This record gives sequence, structure tokens and C-alpha cells, in this order.
Amino acid sequence: MRVETGQILVETHGKGLVEITRQTARWVEQTGLTTGLLTLFCRHTSASLTIQENADPTVRDDLEAYFERLAPENPGAYMHGLEGPDDMPAHIRSALTDVSLSVPVAEGRLALGTWQGIYVFEHRARPHRREIALNLIGA
Repeated sequence: MRVETGQILVETHGKGLVEITRQTARWVEQTGLTTGLLTLFCRHTSASLTIQENADPTVRDDLEAYFERLAPENPGAYMHGLEGPDDMPAHIRSALTDVSLSVPVAEGRLALGTWQGIYVFEHRARPHRREIALNLIGA
């Protein structure tokens, strides 16, 4: 049993989903492990991780629109506002999604479904550099 750790840095361009499947798969391949469990962890409170369809971009569009309706930027609706009108809605969106994911690794590859991709879900309006910690336990 071996443990490998690393990180992926993700440049976001404001609110939206940024696919990191390829970078993640490349990192897994570089470890040389063929079987195990990969954990991804978003080291931020205003961004999150999700596994979603990566074939039809309208899925991402609909998700982004839904979260805009669910937690809108409405300064009068929140007490916390020191970091701008998008900050508290970003915290709510992050709380409703995941900051960590587990993905099996089989035969040296991510055991994702045919149309599944791994995404960083940026919840802030301006661009950010997001750190995703990786931990792979396996053989």
C-alpha cells in the first residue's frame, strides 16, 4: 500500500464550472499506482468540487443558472458582506455542494462513468487561483 499526495492549481475566470478531469487523470498516471482511492479536496470556502456530465455544456449552464436563483447576490439578504456581495452567496453554494470527492482508480485510470467529469465550481464573481489537494491511496 502506497500513499501519494499532490495538488492541482486551477485558474478560474469568475463564476462557473472548470473541468479538471484531464489534469487529475494525468496526476494519477504519474503516480504509477494502478488501483486505489483518490480523494480530492478544495482548500477554499467559496468554491467547491462536483462530478457532472461533461458531454453537453448546457448541463453546466443550467447548474450555474440554478445556483444563481438559489443563492442570489442580494446584499440586503445577508449579514456577512465584508468581502463583497458575491461572498456570502458563494459560501452558501459551497455548503450545498462538496469540498471533497472520492474517485476509485482502476487499471491506472479514474473509474468515472462515460459522461462524468470532475469540476471545480467557482462561486465568486472574480477570477481566483484555487488549490485542489490530491491524496491517492493504493497499489
